[in-house]
Amino acid sequence: MNSGSERGGITIYDVAREAGVSIATVSNVMNKPERVGKATRQRVLEVADQLGYVPKAHAASQARKHVGRIGVIAPFTAYASFMRRLSGILTVASARHIDVSVFDMESAATAASPVLETLPIRGYVDGLIVMGEPLEPAVERRLADRGMPVVVVDADSERFNVVKIDDYGAGRMAARHLTDLGHRRIGYLLEGQVSDYESQARRRLGGFRAELEQTAGVDLQVTQVSGTVPAAREAARALLQGPERPTAVMAHFDDLALGAMLAARDLGLAVPHDLSVLGFDDGPVAEAADLSTIRQPFEESGALAIRQLLEELEAPAQRRLSVLECHVVVRASTGSPA
Repeated sequence: MNSGSERGGITIYDVAREAGVSIATVSNVMNKPERVGKATRQRVLEVADQLGYVPKAHAASQARKHVGRIGVIAPFTAYASFMRRLSGILTVASARHIDVSVFDMESAATAASPVLETLPIRGYVDGLIVMGEPLEPAVERRLADRGMPVVVVDADSERFNVVKIDDYGAGRMAARHLTDLGHRRIGYLLEGQVSDYESQARRRLGGFRAELEQTAGVDLQVTQVSGTVPAAREAARALLQGPERPTAVMAHFDDLALGAMLAARDLGLAVPHDLSVLGFDDGPVAEAADLSTIRQPFEESGALAIRQLLEELEAPAQRRLSVLECHVVVRASTGSPA
């Protein structure tokens, strides 16, 4: 097997020797990671990065050349919103006769570490769109070294094109909507996360807090919940039963807001007379529940991501950061406090 790198003469044999595994194991880690246990996979990748091992560029480019297929990676089963982004991707892909391979990943909020250890670099995609998952520097470097074009959506990257919203600014926008209505006791349902990283949820809450600081006499109660309607319903019920209960609740995304509305109903509170509820995303749940929310452009972000990826495949260019606008959609769930 001759899979050596031209960089410094580092070969697959060097990686295997340093990691204490066979060359077949190294090959599987690089090409078929699901066949290798997590601990072994991590050890091999760490050694490969330390040695600067990169498979021959010629072999990698030949494997990908003219495949006509892109990969899309996102926590699809954790959040329905990513299906809307995928819809934008598929619309553009269909018009340009590009095949799309979809890979489901665990939500970064529930993963012990928000790391995409082994992305599907298996020679059958020309480029990747990674949505809602932060890329660690080692993963970014590995992708870049293999010449893999990547666009990151709804997360950050120092190397690749990024399509996102301003979560901090959107948090401020949400807080302004509630304080302009006159609310001074406000609850916040925050999606909890297992690992410690600067997530979308934390940035959004940061903007919300910063905006509230511009108004005197505001009391904010933050409650962390898992990202489900039942969990939000239970947490909101506890939040709303105190003597100084909030007159408004902001939720990190629409499903959590729906949980708050159900909790209000459980307690005999009228929305919005007794309690205003504001969501985030503006998905089908928001429309069905007549929920006021912050709209973010899901389909637009997916369409922009694939257009940028296809442009990168045709002519690599300087890294771009695209920040899409959000706006408040006012429906029946928010109003002035009684």
